[in-house]
Amino acid sequence: MILAGIKPQAEFVHWWFATGFLILGLLLVSEAVVGHDVWAMRPWRRYLWPSFAFLMGVLMFPVMTFFTNSTIHMIAHGSWAQVLLLTGGAELGLARGKLHSQYWRLCSALGLAVSGAAFLVHEQNGWLFARAAFLHHLAGWTLLVAALFPLLQAFRPRSLTAAYGFGFTFLVLAVILYSDRDIAPIFGHLSYYAGVPHR
Repeated sequence: MILAGIKPQAEFVHWWFATGFLILGLLLVSEAVVGHDVWAMRPWRRYLWPSFAFLMGVLMFPVMTFFTNSTIHMIAHGSWAQVLLLTGGAELGLARGKLHSQYWRLCSALGLAVSGAAFLVHEQNGWLFARAAFLHHLAGWTLLVAALFPLLQAFRPRSLTAAYGFGFTFLVLAVILYSDRDIAPIFGHLSYYAGVPHR
């Protein structure tokens, strides 16, 4: 009973990761604005966003372990942790020069696609059940469509459209996660079965 009072509600965990995605998006958009060659003039900057993505993957494991209330949520958070680690690791390898093929960028496309699918699969309610349900559907479809940006980057590394799209994907995801409330209406609608709004 005491632990239930200490455990943060779902929206707080979403807000923590929203901050991480906001930072990730700002780093990627900054690199797109100045261009990869200018960004890489300071060697440490090449490692910024990949290491941040890798760190977020590591931090997702405690979320999977301590802040889940069902098996499907645990699987979803575990898959997010793994694809964040894969994406960050592949991009770190490219930044360090240990990996040479541009096709390693397909790991980012896979990461977005798996994340989008996990958002959709682990949300068991319809779009208008509550705000959290709507935002999970929205985040899932946003990530699935946005997987096209790193896919394009793998084949056209200098594409500005792909670079900006990839960066703005994380900014949009941050806004979606910041908008999350556990039990709250969406467009004035809240299912009778959702419970009493607490915010």
